[in-house]
Amino acid sequence: MKNTITYLLASFMMLLAGCDPELQSINYDEINPSIFPASEADVEALVVAAYYPLRGGYSNGIHATAETGLMFTLDATTEILQGAFGQQQQATLHSYNPTSTAFTRYYDTFYNQISSMTLSIDRIENSDINENIKKAGIAEIKCARGFLAYELFDMYGGLVIAPLEVLQNPLVENPLPRLTEQETVNFIEADLLDAAADLPLPDQAVYGRFSQGLARMLLIRLYLHQKRWADVEAQANLIMDMNYYELDPDYVGLWQVTPPLDSKEIIFTVPADYAGTSENQWQLMAAPNNFPGVSGFGTVQSSWQFYDSFEPNDIRKTNLIAEYTGTDGVTYNRSNPAQFMQLGPIPLKIGLDPELPGLTTIDMIIYRYADVLLSKAEALANKTGVPTQESIDLINEVRARATLDPIELSDFADIDTFNTMILLERSHEYWCENGQYRADLIRHGKYTEYANELNGVASESEPYKALFPFSLARISEGKGNFKQNPGYN
Repeated sequence: MKNTITYLLASFMMLLAGCDPELQSINYDEINPSIFPASEADVEALVVAAYYPLRGGYSNGIHATAETGLMFTLDATTEILQGAFGQQQQATLHSYNPTSTAFTRYYDTFYNQISSMTLSIDRIENSDINENIKKAGIAEIKCARGFLAYELFDMYGGLVIAPLEVLQNPLVENPLPRLTEQETVNFIEADLLDAAADLPLPDQAVYGRFSQGLARMLLIRLYLHQKRWADVEAQANLIMDMNYYELDPDYVGLWQVTPPLDSKEIIFTVPADYAGTSENQWQLMAAPNNFPGVSGFGTVQSSWQFYDSFEPNDIRKTNLIAEYTGTDGVTYNRSNPAQFMQLGPIPLKIGLDPELPGLTTIDMIIYRYADVLLSKAEALANKTGVPTQESIDLINEVRARATLDPIELSDFADIDTFNTMILLERSHEYWCENGQYRADLIRHGKYTEYANELNGVASESEPYKALFPFSLARISEGKGNFKQNPGYN
């Protein structure tokens, strides 16, 4: 069961390899829309294609754990990760601009996948296939489309989302403007609400595929982004009312070679393999070349500021490696960092894989139930502007699993102190998972402030850098209709 989705993806890669990345409605050399889809297998092929950009593939999987994936790039803009060179240093210093391809590439690589999914939905809707199969397939594709659109929206703001009638006339030049923020939110919300209605419940979903729990978790992230606190609370309640999810007692064990197939904390994970379909490269990225058991590149570190923010007995910092004895026999730590730990500890959140040091089949966990609890806690307090005992109790559930003492409501006299605390809890709970902490900082107006505290006079952060720039190529092809994000002109 572990690699169900990656096997399906591997079988579909040859079909996708020849596709033109530019906007087009149909590649007539590959698919004849008058006869495809004509069977359940055809629908499954279109559904698997929708998962393709959401996998962990290095070149075109948005959840890659290398420098081409969201987690690496987004966490590196915060105190969770730092880099002394390359795009990780640009992220750390917030020095990205429209020529920084490492930051513009996410839109350039993935925006047309939204159009592909729109066409797939239309093909299924107009087919003669069994209605139940159609409904199930469309639900998965809408979830994938909403998922991908949310992640791009979080990075760039309003998106270009081509309507079906434009996609069906690819020979007509029609440079489209970006949707407004609200129009983009409406599009994502509609997809996820539709998906939540028709996807399977979590106890019926195949490991590595979408469920109602994921659709509602994505709605929580969207509503947090918009500070729609009552809607966050409502979606959290719907997930909790499924009576399925619970915190896994073994936090550290979630990221080991043995996959968490039976863990009821997992809302969505990307199964990994050795074949390059959806590989996990985090050990290669984070481990130095002298780390025992791993042949890594040491491209990124955490920060000592982040490490010091943990309470001493917090199990969540277990794999923030603050000291190790290298294969050269030398012990490295804060006092003797060399070039391996000069910025901070080594963020090896996942365990070691004895089969293949570096690449690993340890699955990439994207969303967990702990996020539901912390999101509801944040929504309850911010909905009225007053921390509540219920919000504190939810946070203490997560802290208890981390072997920490409970916090008290009396310690948080106002909403500002509460939000500072919950930002810290979020960073400790989700470091090196899906990069969402950047959005959490932005939501509370701390993105630039925290970057300046971390980097001092070297920081190039400004409030406008809460959104990434678009490439000059996208601006040019928009022929005046596609507007750059403010501050980058």
